[in-house]
Amino acid sequence: MLKHVLRVGAIILVVAIAIVAYMAWPDRAALSVADVAGTRPTLTEPRVQTIPTVGTAKPVGWAKGETPTPAAGLAVKAFATGLDHPRWLYRLPNGDVLVAESNSPPRASGGIQAWVMGWLFNRVGAGVPSANRITLLRDADGDGVAEVKLPFLTGLNSPFGMTLFEGQLYIADTDALVRVPYHDGDTRITAKPELVVKLPGGGNHWARNVIPAPDGRTLYVSVGSSTNIADNGIEAERYRANILQVYPKEKTYRIYAAGLRNPNGMVINPITGQLWTVVNERDMLGSDLAPDYLTQVEFGDHFGWPWYYWGGYRDERVDPANPALQQYSKRPDYALGPHVAALGLAFVGDASLGSRWAHGAFVGEHGSWNRKPLSGYKVVYVPFGATGFPVAGAKPVDVLTGFLTADDKAHGRPVGVITDKTGALLVADDVGNRVWRVAAAAGR
Repeated sequence: MLKHVLRVGAIILVVAIAIVAYMAWPDRAALSVADVAGTRPTLTEPRVQTIPTVGTAKPVGWAKGETPTPAAGLAVKAFATGLDHPRWLYRLPNGDVLVAESNSPPRASGGIQAWVMGWLFNRVGAGVPSANRITLLRDADGDGVAEVKLPFLTGLNSPFGMTLFEGQLYIADTDALVRVPYHDGDTRITAKPELVVKLPGGGNHWARNVIPAPDGRTLYVSVGSSTNIADNGIEAERYRANILQVYPKEKTYRIYAAGLRNPNGMVINPITGQLWTVVNERDMLGSDLAPDYLTQVEFGDHFGWPWYYWGGYRDERVDPANPALQQYSKRPDYALGPHVAALGLAFVGDASLGSRWAHGAFVGEHGSWNRKPLSGYKVVYVPFGATGFPVAGAKPVDVLTGFLTADDKAHGRPVGVITDKTGALLVADDVGNRVWRVAAAAGR
């Protein structure tokens, strides 16, 4: 018995040493983030990983007086502080701002994957319980700081996306789309949320977003995959890795577009009138693959997940294969770089930041965990042309950086981005527990 115990102990020790050795020399990027960004990104051969490269930024928060670094001609300050993991933002017609203070719901325990994900969440500051709350922020005196902070709606289940539609506020919980009555100027909602449709929950990619469709009678709802590459079988991904089209009066939905591993930010392009989204692509193909992306989405589109990425590159890990889908896998419009974790998305719209930022889209990049060196952890701008598509050859332009320290610790991590009533850009920082406001610098 003792020999058996010693033998098992030796095996465990060898495995542990092997894992430590692997973690000490993980896959490193051969290309810059910019190389894997733009309308024609450079794609390397995949470097398939059994044990993932793990590169995380330990959260350290913001010291008094510290702020992110804005681009030249811009200025930044805190719009609101003391929040609890603020993820998503929505501006009401009267200028009030709603912020979803939210996090992943409790995850199923057991198994090495669950253990690894739990470790990662704790490591990057995402292991805190979800506040399950929407908070109202109001800047009544117009000084760029919200002096009013009130609990607007509580008792939700990992809320994320919010939108007004036909006199009601719709909230995308992790497992349901719900709604409550709203009247202009309301500072608190006490009505019990009404269920519109149930949504698939559990697994990875818990955040759901919702926006009105251009037809005036339906809503778009994004639902990310439950695993990296349908690791539990494609049936476990039913109605996931999709953008759904919801009919709120009928309380039904259909798949609008598929093959999007984890779509988050969604907006209607003001020039084309079409739906655009940002998507987190797959992990464990190496530090250079696959690029997260920004793209237009039309009814019936399929972007390839889990079988293909970037318009037809096959992921050999997915079994069974789906060769019939390859020629129909839509290529995204614009790559944002590998593992940047693009979440927030806002077109310029009514932003007033100066001519440099007049025609394009802002993207909140939450930051990588599966890349060496780190990528993301900033807000970028994608220039668009007169046709309503990204400028060919243009790379993402930094708008707000400084979320990482020189030794790769995280002051914060940007998520949702919107414009406020004055034309400034608001950025939710879920690790820094605040909302930043980016405006044109004085005299610009």
